[in-house]
Amino acid sequence: MIRCDVLVIGAGPGGLAAAKGAREAGAERVIVLERDKCAGGILNQCIHDGFGLIRYRKRLTGPEYAARALTEALESGAEIICSCQVTDIAPAGPQVIVTAVSSNGLKKFCAGSVVMALGCRERTRGAISIPGSRPAGVFTAGVIQNFVNLKNIMPGRRVVILGSGDVGMIMARRLTLEGASVAAVVEVLPEPAGLARNVSQCLYDFGIPIMCSHTVSRIIGKKKLEAVEISQLDQDMKPVPGTQQIIECDALVLSVGLIPENEIAAGAGVGLDARTNGALTDPHLRTNVPGIFSCGNSRRIMDLADFVSEQGEMAGHNAALYAAGESAGWNNDTGKMLSWDEARSTSLKKGFPEPDTVTCSICPNGCQVKRVIDDDGSDPPSYHYEGNLCMRGAGFAEQERKRPKRMLTTTVKGPDGQLIPVRTKQAVAKEILADAVAQLREFRLDAEPADPVDHGAAAEPVRCGGILTYINDSDGSRVPVIATRDIAR
Repeated sequence: MIRCDVLVIGAGPGGLAAAKGAREAGAERVIVLERDKCAGGILNQCIHDGFGLIRYRKRLTGPEYAARALTEALESGAEIICSCQVTDIAPAGPQVIVTAVSSNGLKKFCAGSVVMALGCRERTRGAISIPGSRPAGVFTAGVIQNFVNLKNIMPGRRVVILGSGDVGMIMARRLTLEGASVAAVVEVLPEPAGLARNVSQCLYDFGIPIMCSHTVSRIIGKKKLEAVEISQLDQDMKPVPGTQQIIECDALVLSVGLIPENEIAAGAGVGLDARTNGALTDPHLRTNVPGIFSCGNSRRIMDLADFVSEQGEMAGHNAALYAAGESAGWNNDTGKMLSWDEARSTSLKKGFPEPDTVTCSICPNGCQVKRVIDDDGSDPPSYHYEGNLCMRGAGFAEQERKRPKRMLTTTVKGPDGQLIPVRTKQAVAKEILADAVAQLREFRLDAEPADPVDHGAAAEPVRCGGILTYINDSDGSRVPVIATRDIAR
């Protein structure tokens, strides 16, 4: 029996922050269990940028955010055990017994409290009952993200995406940059389900059509996917007869929602929301089972990893207080128990960007900035911007008008063919993205020496942030391409 004050299940952003929060609140021994072979959770395959704007005040990729969260947890003194799958949680009086399986055999933990940071899973074709045959070529968006970003597998060359969730739109951009043709993003709702900034930068930037109030009404193909039938929906969400159209494709990607992962929690008697499957908690993130707390996407699906981390840290803090026996008489007036503001779970603008505006992506506000011509008779006419909460928004909109720029995130080949996530050190002209990805596709880390200024000898490992190569921007400048995780070579 391994004893600890706080046991955290899951080493994604919520779990790593919970470990840090528990240690900072006074828990002497904090252990994190992770079923994957490394910490970071889903962030490891989210190579796009946009993470960390709230928590770290920096624009990070998923692997960069995961590395920071892991460093914070380790530096706080938490222990992390990977390749360890929890199979059972059992309350035992004031403590909780957790059983897990690892390559070293069965492990049992006795914890003063437990934080469940289990994450979520994707809805599949079976959950939405698409009619038709069952050919190869139907995937969820997260699986495609794993294939392309980690395994170097292209699912198809002509793709249809059902659902306008954020991962689906991000993968529409990623697949396009990798040379696939995304025929359409199909959405059953009247407006996109994902963030407005992703509609703008993932679909509009690449001319990818989005068909709202439509659905895939039939899958066509025997052994392999050949086409899908798309139908318009009426107000009752039923296909309108005579509106069917056939789109040929060899891959259908489903981005149709996320479900909190809570089977183990249910086995422990934790109450679940019948509609979402999320763990039910009070504002202090306590479940109905004494000693068990929940945070992040296993509690409720959240927009940003930054919010997941913030909530995880709060759950860890409160779990540490419980393990120390300070649960009696908790109230907001003591200043000891932290409460979660539910509005922070989903506070960003979703749907279509407002007409004739630019969706700012510098910060999570996602301001819809509009250029307004001044009626002052000047020649050329003067103008100003409206809708931006800060001056950076006006600067971004002006840049979009003159020379739109984007951060390029992609992968390059490393030793033994492994994929290494990379990004440009600064934003580059939007028009060069596809050519730059094609250029980097031919790059091999083991075929070119490292920059001695950044790495020293070529045999030494590359650290996160180290320069691997350069690309040429449209203005002729050389832009560094940096690794977004540590690389042993």
